[in-house]
Amino acid sequence: MSQYYHSIRVNPEKCHGRMRCLRICPTQAIRVRNGKATKIEERCIDCGECINVCPSGAIVPQTDLFGELTRFRHTVAIPSPALYAQFGREILPGKILGGLKKLGFDDAFDLAYTCGEVSFAIQEYLREYRGPKPLISNVCPTIVRLIQVKYPGLIDLIIPINTPREIAAKNIKQKKAKQYGLPEKEIGAFYITPCPVKMISIKQPAEKGKSHLDGALSITDVYGPLLSAMEGVEKESYRKALESICILGMGWAMVGGMSRTLRLKNSLAVSGLTEIIKVFDDIERGKLRDIDFVEAYSCAQGCCGGSLTVENVYSSHNKILKLIETLEFEKIKACPDIRQVRKLYAEKYFFLERKIEPRPLTPLDEDLSRAIKKRKEKDEVYKLLPKIDCGACGSPDCLTFAEDVVLGQAETDDCVFIRIEKHEGQKHHRETQS
Repeated sequence: MSQYYHSIRVNPEKCHGRMRCLRICPTQAIRVRNGKATKIEERCIDCGECINVCPSGAIVPQTDLFGELTRFRHTVAIPSPALYAQFGREILPGKILGGLKKLGFDDAFDLAYTCGEVSFAIQEYLREYRGPKPLISNVCPTIVRLIQVKYPGLIDLIIPINTPREIAAKNIKQKKAKQYGLPEKEIGAFYITPCPVKMISIKQPAEKGKSHLDGALSITDVYGPLLSAMEGVEKESYRKALESICILGMGWAMVGGMSRTLRLKNSLAVSGLTEIIKVFDDIERGKLRDIDFVEAYSCAQGCCGGSLTVENVYSSHNKILKLIETLEFEKIKACPDIRQVRKLYAEKYFFLERKIEPRPLTPLDEDLSRAIKKRKEKDEVYKLLPKIDCGACGSPDCLTFAEDVVLGQAETDDCVFIRIEKHEGQKHHRETQS
């Protein structure tokens, strides 16, 4: 099995084995054994659903610390547009970017502008594409990994345009290296992230050997210090920064924002893994072929609802809408040059560096004949089970439990119903013998 980096870990000292994480995991990656939750590494897609439901705080995200900035001679903050939705409506993006520089970054870059460029690039790709549909967005790493693990047949539908955060980091490093005469490796590009899964796309990207980003800081960690830092930002400086904000890409922070930016008339926008799985199931069955594009986010309402944000998800969504209105009122019209985007598109500038591959799960056995035998054993064990998927055995459902038994990761007596049945049988045997 390949070694996978994960941005979520379980602290066994805090875990009380309450099984909420087991029941909500979309890829059956969690087991509860001996009263403690454990993860099956190859199945985990780092969606963060388990973080949201754990009542004891035993499941924690892993992001970088501010101390990581000291490794570089020049540092640049690249905040997700979702960061703009964490503050009051009177705090505009220019002030937030200024606050990040006060916080210790040498520079801060508005990602919404690159989102606008990528919007044009996706438009070009959809315009010339003639293959199977619907195409699926790749901006959310959880969605990419969900497809790799659970829907490998849909991999070719993932749109092959690189994400704005990667394109921005690559472009910034090249420009700053030239500007300051520094090697690119001495320029640190850090993403301000609304969710832990972005760490996965940095530490172990699915579409390239190495990310252009050097780390990620969570919005929750940045929020307090940034709020204080913004008090010292002069109005003139953040007004100048405001002039470069791209309204076109601001909507990428919320579900449906990408489709509205692309002005797609025949698309779906869906958020939340429960709903996404329903849509992907339909695509696998051959439905939705008349849809051109599916915009999918694992977090409710999109990135503004990430597990590492501080604002209420619905309030954040509303703030993004109001922010777009404000920027329009302020006549902020910064927009990428579509002619330049088309030129770069023709040069393959926006495309992924390599094809995304499936992430196959370990088979029941490497030997085909033994695998067939174990499959039959699994079916026999499953017949014994109550098929109510209660999870009391420590596996998420009866079918998964049957597989765990065959793989030697569980015992049939772990099923409480089998134990009761055995106990009743033994009791009856003793009574008939007496």
